[in-house]
Amino acid sequence: MTLSQQILQYFITGVTIGSVYTLIGLGFNIIYNASEIINFAQGEFVMLGALLTISGVQLFHLPLPVAGVMATLAVALFGVIFDLAAIRPLKDASSITMIIITVGASIFIRGIASIVWGKEPYLMNAFSGEEPIPFFGAVLQPQSIWVMVVAFIIVMGLRQFFGKTLTGKAMMASAVQPRAARLVGIDVKYMVLLSFGLSGAVGSLAGIVIAPISMAQYDMGVILGLKGFCAAIIGGLGNPWGVVVGGISLGVLESMGAGLISSGYKDAIAFIILLLMLFFRPQGILGRTKGDRL
Repeated sequence: MTLSQQILQYFITGVTIGSVYTLIGLGFNIIYNASEIINFAQGEFVMLGALLTISGVQLFHLPLPVAGVMATLAVALFGVIFDLAAIRPLKDASSITMIIITVGASIFIRGIASIVWGKEPYLMNAFSGEEPIPFFGAVLQPQSIWVMVVAFIIVMGLRQFFGKTLTGKAMMASAVQPRAARLVGIDVKYMVLLSFGLSGAVGSLAGIVIAPISMAQYDMGVILGLKGFCAAIIGGLGNPWGVVVGGISLGVLESMGAGLISSGYKDAIAFIILLLMLFFRPQGILGRTKGDRL
């Protein structure tokens, strides 16, 4: 394989990983835009989606689509319960308190998952085979196509939901001006509740599509959640297209760094980029405009 083909291969891998980071970053975005809360338990939504789907397929012998839908609904419901039990009772708490609560919830959920599923990794079969597809001298895994297609559909679906539906617009109004939203009859608490459910569903879908690539285990959400947060910050927390740009950029840079320099620097690259962005452009690549919230 020539150098140009190697670079193309790293690029394909980076876009695949970046698509997952994008989905996780969008989960951060949805909750942040509805409530100003940064939910560090978002990675656990990813883990739950993956492990519940694998359990549905391997233990209960459900077809993959049925297991995936049931897992996504279950994680969405879990997100709603999470808001009702852990966030809503402390709605007036400071941002630092909210962050500590979500970190504590993340540790708690991870502990429960380790008891239920153990600490061994689980493998889920690829959705449509594992035969590599030649692509200009590189290879494209079928599961990578699934990851990119699912990410694209979710991004466009969320864009339509927030831009074209009354519920989506009400959610954005609740985020921008909660008091004004209440005055026109919008139930702000319901909108925040909906954002947690929606974020849980998006996180679950991210876990399902990546499980055949990275395997699933109780602590997979830790690093994925942090990378998703990095994607949101790099692109611009609050801006949906910023998250897409941040996620894909992060994935490609990680892959290039791991392939051309050393795989040992893979995780370090993400956090170095995050620190540089916080130092020199804290609003992210595309910044954040209230009129373009998601």
